[in-house]
Amino acid sequence: MLNYMKITVPAKSKNEALARGIVGAFAVELPFTLEDINDIKTAVSEAVTNCIVHGYNMDENNEITIECSLFDNYLEVKISDNGCGIQNINEAMQPFYTTKPNDERSGMGFTIMSTFMDNLTVSSSVGKGTEIIFTKSPKNV
Repeated sequence: MLNYMKITVPAKSKNEALARGIVGAFAVELPFTLEDINDIKTAVSEAVTNCIVHGYNMDENNEITIECSLFDNYLEVKISDNGCGIQNINEAMQPFYTTKPNDERSGMGFTIMSTFMDNLTVSSSVGKGTEIIFTKSPKNV
């Protein structure tokens, strides 16, 4: 491992921008393109937003943990909450699936994450929370 960082932020919508900025800045140690960095930041935004909206139901009295590890040829990002968890991960990962259709949610969060990243893993336990892990390698490595 080349480098590692871990932060915990309150589950507030305004911290989505903070999380994406920190992870984007951390990722520049590898030879990512600007497009890669933007893809990483978009995936982080989706994951953090899912924690806030779905994991915690907009309850700001909770925390989101973001861990990043840099390896020789890839970045790994873990984003986790201690929220309500996901009952059916396979169903939740389907395009357009949302638990909040009345809130004008598109249901594309996991689809966006998996499109922009090389690998995506979701693990969850109902009543205990969810952990999303994604990786990305620079295109020219």
